[in-house]
Amino acid sequence: MTGAVAMVELLRGGMVESCHRGHAAICDASGLVAAWGDPEALILPRSSCKMVQALPLVESGAADAAGLGSEHLALACASHQGAPLHVGKVAAWLDGLGLNEADLLCGVQPTRDRDERDRMIRAGEHACQLHNNCSGKHAGFLTLARHLHAGPDYVDPAHPVQRAVRATFEEATGRASPGFGIDGCSAPNFATTVAGLARAMAVFAAARPDAGDARSRAAGRLSEAMRRHPDLVAGEGRACTELMRAMEGRVAVKTGAEGVFVAFLPERGFGVALKIEDGATRAAEAAIAGLLVHLGALDPAHPAARKRMVGPILNWRGIETGAMRLAPGFA
Repeated sequence: MTGAVAMVELLRGGMVESCHRGHAAICDASGLVAAWGDPEALILPRSSCKMVQALPLVESGAADAAGLGSEHLALACASHQGAPLHVGKVAAWLDGLGLNEADLLCGVQPTRDRDERDRMIRAGEHACQLHNNCSGKHAGFLTLARHLHAGPDYVDPAHPVQRAVRATFEEATGRASPGFGIDGCSAPNFATTVAGLARAMAVFAAARPDAGDARSRAAGRLSEAMRRHPDLVAGEGRACTELMRAMEGRVAVKTGAEGVFVAFLPERGFGVALKIEDGATRAAEAAIAGLLVHLGALDPAHPAARKRMVGPILNWRGIETGAMRLAPGFA
């Protein structure tokens, strides 16, 4: 077993002030292609696996029965920022099911969209569950629950929705999950290894919406939806949206809390997963950008890449006091 390796460093005064360590894996349909650290490190994927959680929605026929399009599927995979674009589309989705915001079980979360936050403050409005970054995923859960004629407590690990999610998750990762934690949105989040998560991403990388079995077609539709609608997967200024735009729809990426990030590259058939041990978002964003550059999918000179890989550290007077970089030997 190998320990975590240095992935991202922060420099100040000519010294390494901080170092973020982690694990990463790249898989294709045949298995592990490359790894840094310990690919068998056990992790909770958090929101990075939302496309896997959405597979039963599509594969079961629930998405088609409800008339869902690519925007709905992108939102089912999203950690959106609660902008009007996101809130309005999820509200309309629920309305089409004859449901409303009160049927969600994700909890209230303030909008992360600055303009919308300021508008709501001026108008005296309060956030609701539609603003929760997981409201699209939960709308997908509700759609599947309706299709299965199951009860309203769709986040219960014993509920048919979550039993379907777990079975699909274990099949996609290629291994039984040893357990789960409860995510910020109250849904169970099943554990796997870094390599298992990369293997699941390789399933999406190999999938096509019009070929293969039901699982492959479902994964292909979700992959295509994410790459077609990067604005719905996250939002303006967010790493997922900016990096997918930079790669012009050829690659999908997805963040997860506590330093998890994944990507899948349909043109190469590669799935990528990484975990920063200390949970730092800044390091996960830098590391995934570095791996995408390493794989030839992302131009290192693109502003979205430079913003996350080699950004200067400025103090409150605008003086450059340090820099962030990929650790030597990583990617």
